[in-house]
Amino acid sequence: MTATQTTARNAAFAGVLQRQGAAVVLVLGLIVAWFAFPRFGSADNLRDLALQGSFLAVIALGMTFVIISGGIDLSVGSNYALGGVLAAYGSQYGFFVAILLPLVVCSAIGLINGVLIARTGMAPFIVTLATLLFARGLLLAITSEGATTFKIAPGSAILWLGQGTIFGVGVPVYLTLVLFALGGVLLRRTGFGQSVFAIGGAEQSALLMGLPVVRTKITLYTLSGALAGFAGVLTAAYLQSGVTVIGVGTELDAISVVVIGGTLLTGGAGTIVGTLVGVLLRVLIQNVINQVGTLDSNYQTVVSGAFLLIVVVIQRLLARSRTR
Repeated sequence: MTATQTTARNAAFAGVLQRQGAAVVLVLGLIVAWFAFPRFGSADNLRDLALQGSFLAVIALGMTFVIISGGIDLSVGSNYALGGVLAAYGSQYGFFVAILLPLVVCSAIGLINGVLIARTGMAPFIVTLATLLFARGLLLAITSEGATTFKIAPGSAILWLGQGTIFGVGVPVYLTLVLFALGGVLLRRTGFGQSVFAIGGAEQSALLMGLPVVRTKITLYTLSGALAGFAGVLTAAYLQSGVTVIGVGTELDAISVVVIGGTLLTGGAGTIVGTLVGVLLRVLIQNVINQVGTLDSNYQTVVSGAFLLIVVVIQRLLARSRTR
């Protein structure tokens, strides 16, 4: 085997590890947890795992598009909380208002992000940090600094989205799977998805190729805001109220599962399936810590942070090995 062939094989192997490493860790983790903790493999626990991960997964889906494009969206946590409050508030006016009100408002915030970033060239970090504060401030204004909690009346149709089940599995799980399937098609089978990859890989080259860079950025940030708002709708329907304290740090959770799933923070590479794997891996870590029982819940954050750091370092090393 020649040196060129060896280099090519090593680069291919590094690429596979970068894309599939989280899936391997997830499978190994599931096997260990299955045998180490008798309750882990129970149907009730597995259903709970899927339900817990579905809310974050919806947010992370939008974040995947943004990060692949080379951007970041720090406003999703506040949009998530705002969407839940607006859904609970709108539920008194009917099912469709409860869904459309948060989607319209959160999409509008995402649209503002996209326009400012794409049209003015402002840094995504700064723009989305500003809208994070704006959305959280709007949330506090609506709820009188958090003193007012909007409840969803018992029997409201919107509750089915969060509390309903199909064959024993929560409706949010099915909705999440449908959204991920649509997201996979959008990313891999459409011109929009190819533009997202091109922008993340080399934005100037994408411009020279005549790709709709501005329109694509505006669309993907709007999509991110809409999905965060929809996750808020599902959470409000599940909790039967608009909880004002949720969403703090959720943007970091979303970023972490996207990166753990193999999407590069530098943009240009990533998969929808990888993000789903990242969500499942995070939920698995949380559940294992709960199964141990002797560890404080704060260790979930410690473990997640350490795992994210390890993944980023490995990604960096693999990226270097592929370019040699």
